[in-house]
Amino acid sequence: MVGLAGCFLPLKAGPLEDPDHPLRPLNLQLHELPAALVKKIGRHLVLHRSRRQLLLLEQGKLLQRYPVAVGMSGWETPTGTYQVLEKKLNPIWLHPQTGELVPAGAPENPLGSRWIGFYRDCLGRSGFDGDRFLDIEGCTSAGFHGTPHRWTIGHAVSHGCVRLFDEQIQDLYNRVQRGTPITVLP
Repeated sequence: MVGLAGCFLPLKAGPLEDPDHPLRPLNLQLHELPAALVKKIGRHLVLHRSRRQLLLLEQGKLLQRYPVAVGMSGWETPTGTYQVLEKKLNPIWLHPQTGELVPAGAPENPLGSRWIGFYRDCLGRSGFDGDRFLDIEGCTSAGFHGTPHRWTIGHAVSHGCVRLFDEQIQDLYNRVQRGTPITVLP
């Protein structure tokens, strides 16, 4: 008979750091994407929400793969075709409910060191975020940004934005420009 101590495995790294973790997402392969996306001319981004991966493609070649966090249930990252609308270094965060401006670099600023916006909707949003009910009037935006909450990467936890490790959003920021096409798949 095994004692209780034998029932528990020691804690390991999270799903992204541990290649044997049961929740580790499988790398998305180019043949799994629609052929038209792979063959698309020029540099473009493909976000696969369910696989929690962002791919940077150019002329049918994979330039970079980034693990990401996406929007939670009820606050899903929007699907469709978009383009980079804006890029901001050291973004100031505007709290969507209180209107408070949170300075760049502040511990309570969830945007990290870079913002790449691709979606804007001015219809407002309402919903439960797992913690509280949010009622946001006016415009909301979605984009790629860094995060100080590294443990969220690989999960559906945001209010629609796409979180990357901060060092990876810095890399992505330098590889895209305004107008870069983006396709977001379910």
